[in-house]
Amino acid sequence: MKNNSTTAWTLMVALAVIWGSSFILMKRGLETYTPFQIGALRMGASFICLLPFLVSALKKVPREKWKYLAAAGWLGNGIPSILFPLAETHLNSALTGMLNSLTPLFTFLIGISMFKMKFSQNKIYGLVIGLIGACLLVAGRNSDNAQSDLLFTTAVILATVCYGFSVNIIRSKLADIDSYSNTAMALMFTGIPMGISLFFTDFISRTQTVQGAGMSMVYILILAIMGTALSTVLFNKLIKVSGALFATSVTYLIPVVAVMWGLADHETLTPLHFLGLSGALIGVYLINKSTAKKDA
Repeated sequence: MKNNSTTAWTLMVALAVIWGSSFILMKRGLETYTPFQIGALRMGASFICLLPFLVSALKKVPREKWKYLAAAGWLGNGIPSILFPLAETHLNSALTGMLNSLTPLFTFLIGISMFKMKFSQNKIYGLVIGLIGACLLVAGRNSDNAQSDLLFTTAVILATVCYGFSVNIIRSKLADIDSYSNTAMALMFTGIPMGISLFFTDFISRTQTVQGAGMSMVYILILAIMGTALSTVLFNKLIKVSGALFATSVTYLIPVVAVMWGLADHETLTPLHFLGLSGALIGVYLINKSTAKKDA
């Protein structure tokens, strides 16, 4: 209850800062590498970070759980790790972070339609208000190529759908597995094949010849260690402490951080952005209020 609530909010703020910073890091990585190379390097490095936990996980995680871990790994990490930098080849980092706010909506829809998730009136209000806030954030952007950006906007939306499935799988099928084992094994299924495939691209030649490649790699490694390895452990913990819906409402806070980085990188804001952020925060409050009542 009170301790769980404090822990949940602490984890949420930490994740918002980490994941909100991910978009500017991907933007910097794209100065040298392709979207696939960013995703592959990110997954491979994240897997290496969690190798110390893998031996123990392989021994204690039942074989029948492995298919769910593989699904969570690809849907929650592997596929989005490519889709987000792909989107950022045409969308700015702040907008990509804003669109990520759709994750709770898909988590809710997938949860009630396929995973028997329970819901309350407050959760519905919170999701609707948060979604309106996210829509206002998108509407507030200044784009001269709105139609041509549709494909890349769809890439972010597809990534949020993947997140919705992953969160529900973790909540319903992997709740009895500790966060470190869960994350280490999920990343095993993505990190090994993606890490190997990285060297079948022009990754090495880009690293050797493109000016600034060293810093681009540093940014991606920070993204891997903080934005995938550590954050996935924290996120799995948050799901267990607070539930799937509250956990994914962290994506309403991510735009706050993403926008701050966007401002620092000279990306513009409009009044609609601030109105949208207000709606997103109200959505988080309503979802948390409903969850707190359930846990009391």
